[in-house]
Amino acid sequence: MGTDFTFVGPSIAVGTSMGLAGILGATILGSFIEMILSRFIKPLMKFFPQVVTGTVVTLIGLTLVPVAMDWCAGGVGSPTYDSITNIGVALIVMIIVILLNRYGKGVFSSASILIGMTLGYLLCIPLGLVDFNPIKEASIVGVPGVPLVLKYGIKFSLAGLIPFIIAYLVTTIETVGCLIAVGEASQREPNSDDLSRGVLADGVGSFIAGFLGAGPNTSFSQNVGLIPMTRVASRHVVVMAGIIMMLLGIFPKLGSIVASIPNPVLGGAGVVMFGVVSASGMKTLSRIKMNNRNILIIVVSIALGLGITTRPDLLNNLPQSLQMLFASGISTGTIAALILNICLKEED
Repeated sequence: MGTDFTFVGPSIAVGTSMGLAGILGATILGSFIEMILSRFIKPLMKFFPQVVTGTVVTLIGLTLVPVAMDWCAGGVGSPTYDSITNIGVALIVMIIVILLNRYGKGVFSSASILIGMTLGYLLCIPLGLVDFNPIKEASIVGVPGVPLVLKYGIKFSLAGLIPFIIAYLVTTIETVGCLIAVGEASQREPNSDDLSRGVLADGVGSFIAGFLGAGPNTSFSQNVGLIPMTRVASRHVVVMAGIIMMLLGIFPKLGSIVASIPNPVLGGAGVVMFGVVSASGMKTLSRIKMNNRNILIIVVSIALGLGITTRPDLLNNLPQSLQMLFASGISTGTIAALILNICLKEED
């Protein structure tokens, strides 16, 4: 769970006039939009046949690949971007993950991502890619600032809510696609009730986040690739991961160690994970009849989604509301797939 890039534009617009209190107020009010939408997932499921869901899952993986490649190069804005050292570390991590996942036994196969990233982190230390200063400066134990709730104040405003409405609509679409991808990776097709609960969880999470001084929450599709790679799809593992995250918030030094993982290490693991997400979508598409109609839906949706991902400047002259709606390649491709599925007549 995290704050999606879709909310950056609306947050800047609201924050400029109403400050952080206005952003948090819009976060809380906007969360009700997602909660309400979660109650209407069932009637909308007829618009998500396999040709749409397979396309969306494939697109999720493909749109994440550029992110992984930037990590491999050292991260956007890094002074050492595209250095041979960064690329070499990413390749080593990727090879370790592939070999362990394919030939490792038991826990070595399931933990291939963790082992690969750990070995990559250790390799980065003598190469000088790990910054230890934040770790040294972080305290061993630290309690989040008091007061925990409404520390920055809160300001409710209809004018502040409006920019957040489209952002919440976009993340709802992305969350549905993400949940479908999780089901595909888990070999358990989610029904309308599963998707409703997932979208509701996003809304409730954003509601709570606003009171705690955080931005809107939505599920991050980057993590879907962990399921087929680790072969672990248990919700109990997710609960334990949440508990670990809370503990990291209380022990800043541990959190600093995690935050110090170099981008090339993340990139080496990310290339494999995001590729696996795409493969899950392709697996779904392999089960449908590849007639002219379905091929058009697939190729146009993926082309538009990847086009926006690689050339976001294309939207610069559109109204702000449309820029937010189509800012994500995933939302663009999903909307295109939904419209084409409705408009293109089924073949006999």
